[in-house]
Amino acid sequence: MGEKLVESASNLIDLANQVLKDYDIVPQNVSVIQGGSIKTVWKIKTEDRIICLKRLKQTMDKALFSVNAQVYIRGKNGNVPGIYPDKRGNPIVTYNDQLFVLYEWIPGSDLNFGDKKDLSQALEGLAAFHVTSKGYKPPEEGRVSTKLGKWPDQYESMRNKFVEWKELSKTKSSTACYGAYLKYVDSMVDIANQSIQLIGKSQYKDLTAEGSESIVLCHQDYGKGNAILTDQGVFVLDLDGVTYDLPARDLRKIIGKRAENKGQWDLENIYEVVNWYMKVNPQSKEELNVLYIDLLYPHWFYGLVKNLFLNNKLLKSQEIEKIASLEQNKVSILLGLIGN
Repeated sequence: MGEKLVESASNLIDLANQVLKDYDIVPQNVSVIQGGSIKTVWKIKTEDRIICLKRLKQTMDKALFSVNAQVYIRGKNGNVPGIYPDKRGNPIVTYNDQLFVLYEWIPGSDLNFGDKKDLSQALEGLAAFHVTSKGYKPPEEGRVSTKLGKWPDQYESMRNKFVEWKELSKTKSSTACYGAYLKYVDSMVDIANQSIQLIGKSQYKDLTAEGSESIVLCHQDYGKGNAILTDQGVFVLDLDGVTYDLPARDLRKIIGKRAENKGQWDLENIYEVVNWYMKVNPQSKEELNVLYIDLLYPHWFYGLVKNLFLNNKLLKSQEIEKIASLEQNKVSILLGLIGN
């Protein structure tokens, strides 16, 4: 989470005015539309247009990766906001040791991921984004963000934590949430082990090897507020977290979120998301297989219980029971898809 910052609105407006000098822009109106942390967004009105100034929470090496990715995608006519260079031609401005980027303002409406029509458009937009991101090479000073080839190790690391946390829970089993964890952890370890075996037998290694046509930039946080419907189609916003991976990374998060919201896993949810996406970026049988294996892994159980063990945040035992039974109920559905 971004650290909280207390800055008055007038200070933030002064700051934006200072930064805009690097662009030779004299604004008519400046308003803060997102603040309270390092990541801050301003809406800037000039004589002839509306633009968007953003203060990044990233370090320069990370920002060079994501900002240049956006420049690349826009250069291939991808639907992301264009970036205005400063008067020296740089896409990133440094002021008071903080980083700023100036973007096109994209007028449009937020897509609601809970609505089927909106979600279908959002997925076509995501697929187009993935396709135009292919082939991106960051500048040498940029710190490369990549998840390529890392899934098997990540699966094992999370599985090992389940086992460690089981031992810890035994010493606290009188507290309801630790008792609930003990009740379900063995079945989660089983599901994790099945996923580890399956990913090892799949084409995952080839799909993520250097030069693979399957590799894209994943958004990692594609949801409401980051997909805007415009007259030119769906625009993808906020690329700060982009990373090299397979499309499955973004799709897994969307499918899993839908299952959580419905309170159940079903084939219809999986097929709808996959088919809407594949209208624009078709996936091979091997690519789909890897998606289904990633969906099988108990990511959602891990995502919940890590709050208990890593952040000492007590959970309600019902929360653990609910997510564990969701994980258990998906197994037969996904095993039916894997390898078919």
